[in-house]
Amino acid sequence: MEMTTLKKALQDHYGIDVLRLQPMEGYDSTNYKIIASDRNYVAKLYDASQGDQGEILAENRLMSLLSQSDLFSKKYEFSTPIASLDQGELVLIKSEQKWLRLLTYVEGNFLAQTDKNDGLLSSLGSFLGQIDLVLSEIRDPYIESRRLSWDHAHLLNNEHYISAIKDPSKRKLVAYFLVQWKTHVIDQLPFLRRQIVHNDANDHNVLEQNGLVSGLIDFGDMVYSYLINEVAVSAAYMAMGKEKPIEAITQMISAYHKVFPLQKNEIDLLYYFIATRLCTSVLNSAHSAAQKPDSAYITVSESDAWSLLEKWISINPIYAQQKWRVAIGLEIPEEQELQQQEEHLRQRRDQTMSKALSLSYRRPIHMKQAAFQYMYDASGHAILDAYNNIIQVGHCHPTVVRAGQKAMAELNTNTRYIYEALPRYTEHLLKYFPDHLDKVFLVNSGSAASDLATRLALTHTGREQMIVLEHGYHGNTQIGIDISHYKYGHKGGKGKKNKIFQTPLPDAYRGKYQGSDAGAKYANDLIKALSSKRVHDIAAFIAEPIVGCGGQVPLADGYLKEVYPHIRQMGGLCISDEVQTGFGRLGKWFWGFEMHDVQPDIVILGKPIGNGHPMAAVVTTSAIAESFDNGMEFFSSFGGNPVSCAIGDAVLQVIEDEGLQAHAHETGDYLIGLFKSMQSTYPCIGDIRGSGLFLGVDIVKDKDQKTPNEDLAIHIINSLREGHILTSLDGPYHNVIKVKPPLCFNKRDALVLTRAIKNAIDGYI
Repeated sequence: MEMTTLKKALQDHYGIDVLRLQPMEGYDSTNYKIIASDRNYVAKLYDASQGDQGEILAENRLMSLLSQSDLFSKKYEFSTPIASLDQGELVLIKSEQKWLRLLTYVEGNFLAQTDKNDGLLSSLGSFLGQIDLVLSEIRDPYIESRRLSWDHAHLLNNEHYISAIKDPSKRKLVAYFLVQWKTHVIDQLPFLRRQIVHNDANDHNVLEQNGLVSGLIDFGDMVYSYLINEVAVSAAYMAMGKEKPIEAITQMISAYHKVFPLQKNEIDLLYYFIATRLCTSVLNSAHSAAQKPDSAYITVSESDAWSLLEKWISINPIYAQQKWRVAIGLEIPEEQELQQQEEHLRQRRDQTMSKALSLSYRRPIHMKQAAFQYMYDASGHAILDAYNNIIQVGHCHPTVVRAGQKAMAELNTNTRYIYEALPRYTEHLLKYFPDHLDKVFLVNSGSAASDLATRLALTHTGREQMIVLEHGYHGNTQIGIDISHYKYGHKGGKGKKNKIFQTPLPDAYRGKYQGSDAGAKYANDLIKALSSKRVHDIAAFIAEPIVGCGGQVPLADGYLKEVYPHIRQMGGLCISDEVQTGFGRLGKWFWGFEMHDVQPDIVILGKPIGNGHPMAAVVTTSAIAESFDNGMEFFSSFGGNPVSCAIGDAVLQVIEDEGLQAHAHETGDYLIGLFKSMQSTYPCIGDIRGSGLFLGVDIVKDKDQKTPNEDLAIHIINSLREGHILTSLDGPYHNVIKVKPPLCFNKRDALVLTRAIKNAIDGYI
C-alpha cells in the first residue's frame, strides 16, 4: 500500500493529521507507527479476503476490558482500539482490500533493551498474574475457536518445519524436546487448567519505565489454552542471555504465584513448556526466514533462543522442578530423604541381583534421565558424561529414539522371515568396510559377537588355538572369558587354558619396548614365539586396536603390519575387536584397524552400534561365512530383528548427517592439546594416548620412572564425580583415566573436563 493511501484513510476515517509513518514488523499484519500532531498511534492492516473479522474484534474487546479493569489501577498501559469517526472498530480500504485497525501507541522501553534484573522479573510476574486473573473470568467464542501454531495446544503442528533447520546439531535439539514433550507432557495435558491467555508476553511486547513493567502490546496471539502457557512464553524470553536461567525464571514465578496461584502439575511441566516454546520460536523462524529472508523481525530472538536451548539440555528437569516448587511454597525432598531413597533402591537391587554386578564410585549415582552428553540424577544434577562410549551419538538421540519407536510399533520378529529393515541396514553397514568383508552376522551384544567370531575362526580353520593379548577383553561368555586375559588372568579367573597363546601387550609407553620401533620389536618377539614347535594349529589372532582394559593403550605402531601377514602365513585368521573403537570414535579413522593400516578377516562390533540398544555384529568374508554354513543352523532369537536394524541404521545416519567422525577428530585433537598443555604444570600426567574421543590419561607418581599413582587417579575420578562429571579408571595399575564420551561431546565440554581435573589434582593432599 502506498503511504499516501494510508495517510488519506487515517485523515478521512479518524481525522488524524499524520506527520510521519514508520513501518513496523509483524507476522500476520502490516504495521505502522503513526506519528501524528496530537499523539502516536499504531495502524495495523489485514487482508480483507481472509474471511470473518470476529477474532480481531474479540481482541479489541479484551484489550479494552484490561485497560478498564480496576485491578490495574491505571498502573499499566495497554494497546487499546480507537474507533473511527463513524464509531467503527475496523475500516475497509476498498482500493486495497485491506482492513484498517487503529490502536493507541504505548510508550516505554521494551524489556529486550533492559538487563531484566530481579526486580523487573518480579514486576513482570506480578503483572502477568494480574492479567490472567482478569482473563480467567472471561469467555469469548472467537478466541476459544482460534488455532495458532504458537499455542502449546497445537505445538506439534510446527513439527513439519524441522526440515527448514539446516544445521543438524541444532535440528537434533528441537527433535529431542519434541520427543520429550510426547514422552512426559502429552498425557498430562488434560489435567491442566485452561483459560484465555495473552500468550505472547515476550521482551519485545512488554514495556518498562523506571525499572518496573509499565505496559503490554500485541494481543494478536491471544488464545484459550493452558494457563501455564502464559508463564512459559514469557519465561522463555526472560531467561535468554541469563547465566542462571532457572533462577531468573524463579523470580518471575514467585511473583506470579502470589497474585494468581499456580498448581503443582503446572510447575512440574514448565521445564518442557519453556523448551518447546523455544522450539516453536526457532521452527517458525527457520520456516519464515525461507519465506522472508530479509525480515529482521522474524529472526530477532533466534540466536538467543538457540543459545538457551543449548543451555537447557545442561539443566536437569528435576532441578528446575525443585526450584519452582519451592517458589510456590511446596516441599521438596531433602538430601537426607534422597539418600534414603537411593539406599532403599540399592537394597532392592541387592535382593534380586548378584553383587558380581558392581556399582561405580564410592557413592553410586541414582540416574533418572539423559540428553546427549548429559545425564540427570535424582538429586537434580546435570552430569557431563565423558565416559559412556556405548552412547555413540548421544543419550536419547531423537533420530534413534523415533526409529526404534516406529519400528516397534510396526513389526518385531526374527531373521527367519523376510523384511526390508534387515538388508537395508546390512547394506548400509557394509559400505564402511573393505570389499572383501561382505557378510554380516547380527547378534545382541559384543560378548555374543566375540563368541561367534571365535567360533567362525575355529570352524573355518579347523583349528583350536587362539592368540590373545595381555590385558585384552572380549566379552562375558565362556569363550569370551577364555580369550580375555583381563578376565582369566585376574581375580576370580581360572587362568589361561591350554589352547590359548598369550602374548605381551605391545605398549610403547610402559612396556618392554618403547620408542618408534617398539611395534616391530614386539611383533618380532611374537613371530619367534610362534615359530616354536608347540604353536602349530593357530585358528586366529584377536586384538583390539586400542586396548581399553589395558589402560587405553594403542597397539605400538607397525605391530599389526608385521603380525597379520605372519598369522595368515601360518593358516590363521586375523580378528579385530572394534567393540569400543569403531563407528568413527577414533576421529581420523572409522575403524581401529584402519589406524594400523591392516585389513582383518573378521571384525567384531558392539556397544555403540545401537547407541545403547542391545545389538552387535560380526563382519567377515564370504568364504568364512560359507564354511560356517555346515549344516548346524546359526540362529539368534533377537539378532537382526527389525527394531534393532532400524536403530542401527539410524545410528549410522546420525553419524553421517551430523559429521560426528570429523567432530570426534577435531574435538579429540583439541582435548589432547589441553591435556598436553597440563603436562608441563602437572608432572603426575605421565602419558596422553589414544585418538579422537577414545583417550587415556596415565597418572603417575614420577614422570621419568612412570610409576603408576593409583591413589591420585582414584581421587581424581571421585572428585570429578562430586563435580558431576563421569569418567572411569582402568589399566593393570588402575591409574589410567578413560575419556570416551558420546561423540556430541564438544570443545566447551573438553574445557569443563580439563579444568575439573586440574582442580582435583590441586586439591589432592
